[in-house]
Amino acid sequence: MKIIYMDNFMEKNKNKEKKIEKENTKNIENKNEKIKKIKNKKLIKKLKKKLKKKKEKIKDIQLRTQAEIENINRRNNQNIEKIHKFALEKFINELLPVVDNLERTLKANKKNNKKLQPIMKGIKLTLKSLFDVMSKFGVKNISERNVLFNPKIHQAIIMEKSDEIETNKIIKIMQPGYILNGRLLRPAMVIVSK
Repeated sequence: MKIIYMDNFMEKNKNKEKKIEKENTKNIENKNEKIKKIKNKKLIKKLKKKLKKKKEKIKDIQLRTQAEIENINRRNNQNIEKIHKFALEKFINELLPVVDNLERTLKANKKNNKKLQPIMKGIKLTLKSLFDVMSKFGVKNISERNVLFNPKIHQAIIMEKSDEIETNKIIKIMQPGYILNGRLLRPAMVIVSK
């Protein structure tokens, strides 16, 4: 009987040990799961931070790219505008000697030769039409007298003393200058007062 009792006791002990072992295993598994959850939470936080940084970087890149595209478009529009404004520059430069010759023809006929009057009238009208067309396309004539000498638009040929006109002002225009949309095509050749 003693043996049976001992066997029962041993068996109970084994069962208790198994129970304790099961509980310990469960506790360890629970702790492992908690540790995994904590690690996962930390990993998730890290990944969220990385994701946030990546999103910020992408947004920054998008903004920079958009700004660069806008700058390129603005520069292209400015270049196109300049091309439109100054496409006529070579043509106008080639046309200026014709204008000069027409003006010289009118100045040469100061004697008012009656036979040439109809021709001179036609030249005046042609020259006026030419100036009208040129002004439509942004060409301005530099031919004002009694204005301050401006080295940006005037080229002084001679300096003369004058009692009537102040110092450093234009006395006479020898050859008119021209500006196309604010850009100097040819400076006016002038006589300046001392």
